[in-house]
Amino acid sequence: MCHVLAALSLVVACALRTASGPNIIFILTDDQGYGDLSAHGNPVLKTPNLDRLRAESVRFEDFHVSPTCAPTRSALLTGRHEFKNGVTHTILERERLTLKATTFPQLLQKAGYRTGIFGKWHLGDEAEYQPDRRGFNEVYIHGAGGIGQSYPGSCGDAPGNSYYGPWILHNGRFEKTEAYCTDAFFSQASRWIEGEAAAKRPFLAWIATNAPHGPYNARPEDAALYEGKGLGKDTENFFGMIHNIDQNVGRLLARLDELGIAENTLVVFMNDNGGTAGTKVFNAGMRASKGSPFLGGTRAVSLWRLKGRFQPAEVRQLTAHVDVFRTMTELAGAEIPAEVLPQVEGRSLLPLLSGTAKEWPDRTLFTHVGRWGNMQKGVDPESGKLQQTSVRTDRWHLVSSLPNAGLPAAKGAAPKGAHKGNTKAKAKAAQPQPAFVWMLFDVSKDYGETTDVAAQHPEVVKDLIARHDAWWKECRPLMVNEGVQGPAENPFKVLFRQQVGK
Repeated sequence: MCHVLAALSLVVACALRTASGPNIIFILTDDQGYGDLSAHGNPVLKTPNLDRLRAESVRFEDFHVSPTCAPTRSALLTGRHEFKNGVTHTILERERLTLKATTFPQLLQKAGYRTGIFGKWHLGDEAEYQPDRRGFNEVYIHGAGGIGQSYPGSCGDAPGNSYYGPWILHNGRFEKTEAYCTDAFFSQASRWIEGEAAAKRPFLAWIATNAPHGPYNARPEDAALYEGKGLGKDTENFFGMIHNIDQNVGRLLARLDELGIAENTLVVFMNDNGGTAGTKVFNAGMRASKGSPFLGGTRAVSLWRLKGRFQPAEVRQLTAHVDVFRTMTELAGAEIPAEVLPQVEGRSLLPLLSGTAKEWPDRTLFTHVGRWGNMQKGVDPESGKLQQTSVRTDRWHLVSSLPNAGLPAAKGAAPKGAHKGNTKAKAKAAQPQPAFVWMLFDVSKDYGETTDVAAQHPEVVKDLIARHDAWWKECRPLMVNEGVQGPAENPFKVLFRQQVGK
């Protein structure tokens, strides 16, 4: 009898813990940069709703993601670096999230949450890699890395798809929409949220827009807001697409108030990599942009609002995408199984979010652009080991790149004995690789990475290179997508033809 009562008490305790977990809305935009927010100082772009959300949120000011999109998404969902998820590119099967990984939505499901994804997935278009098998109950997505994209192998969207009235895969069936893509994703998410709120079930809504990723096709009325400012058509449309995102965020926040669930709903807003078309207007003083290991390629907007629990504040500690997994599971009261714990590299952000953190120990984060061989398959990853990579601590950022990569150009020279990309290399490269150097920046004083101080701190360079080498050795056995042959035809295209007949 005692055993029965103990078991019953455990069940009740778990139920209460689950019921106390907040709803979660995670908004992730594609190719918007840190500088593409008016509250961050952009002199042209206006984002009043995002500015309001920022003012009401805990704001992580030194938060970093990956240099490109699929890698960031894999790290957010699993709590570990993308290379250890097998994600080393955005195409050619190298965007597929290893089937051995566990996502935090899977653990939230076990804790009683309903989970939905709306928009971009980009972690594998084959059936076994799809989000309905990776922790999402409701699936409303396009294929590939963007609407209308198609590449050899598995990565591709419905054929001929457009930002206007796109075909969307909704729980296994293609549906033709009538709205602009961002409007469609937010509208569907809002309808789903209303249903979950009515059923009084805790939920995770993952809203991942493909905007403002190129091709830069804004609604004409949105792009028109930025005409006549000398920006050029691409940037006019890029800012117009962000305006549309801003309007949708505003409507969603208002709907949470109307439903009476705003006080118990965590709203997170992030972008997935460095900026693109907007960086020529404003890049928050940073060097470089998307596809770069410099801070301009990885620094992200990271806003977390949970009214009544998280007080608005700026957080300066070094944080990253790998921290989301542990934060979300802890917040939701979801257990991380013992067999999953070794996967999780990140920390919980809750002490920073709640303002109770007494210390935040220094840490080492690694960034690597990947993409060795570009569009070629079968290229030995060792050929790209020391190219377009970086090591970050609270104070230091060691970057391996072409000497003049990024803007503004760095001053100073590499230290004697620094690695050169085409010397003593044992890599089996498919083509000659350009020379590169290690550059060191003291980002506590030089966040814009303007002055290379590697020559003045050779011991720091040596130490960080050693950390990078050890990290690379950990990653190599887990790069499971290298050289994998994909299907003869995009799975989305095959399914679309079967269902729609086109």
